[in-house]
Amino acid sequence: MISLLVARLFGLPESYWASITTLIVMQSTLGAALSISGQRFAGTAIGAACGGLAGSYFPGNVAVFGVGVFLIGVLCAALRLERSAYRYASIALAIVMLIQRSQSHWVIAAHRFLEVSIGIAVGLAVTALWPERERVPKGAA
Repeated sequence: MISLLVARLFGLPESYWASITTLIVMQSTLGAALSISGQRFAGTAIGAACGGLAGSYFPGNVAVFGVGVFLIGVLCAALRLERSAYRYASIALAIVMLIQRSQSHWVIAAHRFLEVSIGIAVGLAVTALWPERERVPKGAA
């Protein structure tokens, strides 16, 4: 709810992405969420930028989308980013490039990056303030 309200406060049109991202981040413990959130953040930035670029010149083009996903994989490997960065980048590329809207693809890319970034930040904050207890299996003490 917090991420949704923050995204709406900034006037982001698809603020629900902030909430979705928060829920994904909160699935991990704080230690795990911290390390993977940097990857998610980097991936979202890469995917949004690639989506803005590809969408500006080839909106909705399936072949260019496929090439974009491949090139994002190559870039993530070259930057030694993990698969979570690659997945977030590919998702951002798809959302920015393939969904038809009346706005510029660069505006859509900026919105997606901000919505996901808000979701990551709120998810990390909630996980830090309300940590999940680690469960000890029965018989192990």
